[in-house]
Amino acid sequence: DDQLAHMDKLGHDIGVVCSIGPFSVAFSYMDKVMGRDFATMWNEEMAGAQRKHPARVWASAAVPLIDTGTAIEVVDHAINKLGLMGVNLPSSVGADPRIDHERLEPFYDYVEKLGVPLFLHPTDAVFQDMLNDGYGGALFRSLGRVIEVSVAAMRLVFSGIMERHPDLKVVMSHTGGALPYQSGRMDKNGTRAKLPRPPSDYIKRMYTDTVTPHTDGMKWAVEYYGVDRVMYGTDYPCWDPASCLKLFNALGLSSEDQHKIFYANARRILNLKEARPVQNPAAVHDMAPAK
Repeated sequence: DDQLAHMDKLGHDIGVVCSIGPFSVAFSYMDKVMGRDFATMWNEEMAGAQRKHPARVWASAAVPLIDTGTAIEVVDHAINKLGLMGVNLPSSVGADPRIDHERLEPFYDYVEKLGVPLFLHPTDAVFQDMLNDGYGGALFRSLGRVIEVSVAAMRLVFSGIMERHPDLKVVMSHTGGALPYQSGRMDKNGTRAKLPRPPSDYIKRMYTDTVTPHTDGMKWAVEYYGVDRVMYGTDYPCWDPASCLKLFNALGLSSEDQHKIFYANARRILNLKEARPVQNPAAVHDMAPAK
């Protein structure tokens, strides 16, 4: 209710909880039974919010990755029984960074068949010694999380998961982390992974948001991924959506492109089939999905 009141003040009509942030890894620290039960409890709460606010609130599922069969069971229940619109993908399995582990292949295969997006977000579970010490957390929050989510995404690329699952929808948080800026380096050194195509081909097949406190970063994300693959994100409650809108407006995009990023892309990518129609396409921010 607090979030909806906050949205009303900004003229945001639809709230999409794409990511549950670093908390998404918690379910993979537990044993498979406890992870299943707590993830299901979380998912049922999110589904309750969707039912309470139909067509205004959309939510994504938590999933425990410690056991592949359990992960598939939880996702099946969340999507097919509860009606959630996507799945959170933590950037590690507990403290294990290998979200590309061979045993998880059936999980990615099942999510691909469902056609729902995977939201990739850093989990604060790796790079602890190097990046999480000192400076009041400034180093990790400003750089560590970007590195963690970028490494996780490249594991999906270099392992061949993105090659073997061409219809897998992966949504990268934080304007793609470091990947757009380092795309050429990925291609230069990525030949060692023996992929049939340049790594940047797979990166550009992902989707991303506008979550960066930097207008140039938003601009680069739009140019790199293409306007049809970028969605407006507020990073609420970790960032002030009003500040995000101010930086975004400085991009000077056309009304058509703004409408895509604020509304149409999310409708299409996240399969929000019951969302209310736009009454005034020029006022695109009135229908902006909030992360």
